Amino acid sequence: MAWNVFKFCTALRALGSIMIALVLGIIGVTYYVIVVANYGPALFHGGLDSFVALLVLVLFHSLLVMLLWSYFTTVLTDPGGVPPNWRPSIDEESGDADPLVGLAHEGTGLDLNQSAMLGEPANPRTRACRKCNWFKPPRCHHCSVCGRCILKMDHHCVWVVNCVGALNYKYFLLFLFYTFLVTTLVTLSLLPQFLAFFTVGEKNGTPETLVATFVTFVLNLSFALSIMGFLIMHISLVLGNTTTIEAFEKKSNPKWHYDLGRRKNFEQVFGTDKRYWFIPAYSEEDLECMPVLQGFEYPTRPDLDELQQF
Repeated sequence: MAWNVFKFCTALRALGSIMIALVLGIIGVTYYVIVVANYGPALFHGGLDSFVALLVLVLFHSLLVMLLWSYFTTVLTDPGGVPPNWRPSIDEESGDADPLVGLAHEGTGLDLNQSAMLGEPANPRTRACRKCNWFKPPRCHHCSVCGRCILKMDHHCVWVVNCVGALNYKYFLLFLFYTFLVTTLVTLSLLPQFLAFFTVGEKNGTPETLVATFVTFVLNLSFALSIMGFLIMHISLVLGNTTTIEAFEKKSNPKWHYDLGRRKNFEQVFGTDKRYWFIPAYSEEDLECMPVLQGFEYPTRPDLDELQQF
């Protein structure tokens, strides 16, 4: 009997609230160690110590605001679901009126016996979800944790208690980016205190503060190293106009037909307005393009010689 990993999906949904509390807990401990225990008091030491403390505190608070903004935007933004009763209007292979529209029954979805033909090689782009029992747009995948199909799904992330899909992928990447910057800053800022643990002499601070500083350094160093690899992976996916799920499909299809060149691939996720690239929001002009760029219709690859690269 096959082992069904999806039986744990309900547990993953329940775990989500705990993960938000864990994220906020780690941020709270880090804030205490940086601001209250170390660099806050250093503001009153005078000289170079005060200048360094001011610089660290300004950078830390600025990056922390961006981290929290990106995080809660990712958590609260719908990743993009399939509208009720959506169906393909044309046959993408032939360009004719879609002959499969007649397969749908009013209010009951697809006849699964008939919809089996949707997976035939003759019509590979017209698909149906056997769990949602309805048509599935291109680049759409079913999430067993959320219990629905997600547009341009990348993965379900327990840290953000949400799927990462078409409409919140930018916010997720910015969350990774600012988390990497914050954890790197904290690691470098606490490095002198960490090294002081292994030197002979009197230690500054209470035992509780010293333990909190040690744990915070180790945690932030671990997160910085792991997120760096994760961030590099996602940057390569963005520049190739693919997702984590599609990366496995792409192995058998080296000429990925959604690859429009690095710049256009980047703009599909982050928008065309450079002023909004590093904040979890889109300009009004980019929002008008969102249904095309990140909805059901995706531009396909032109001739290789005409691709615009960075």
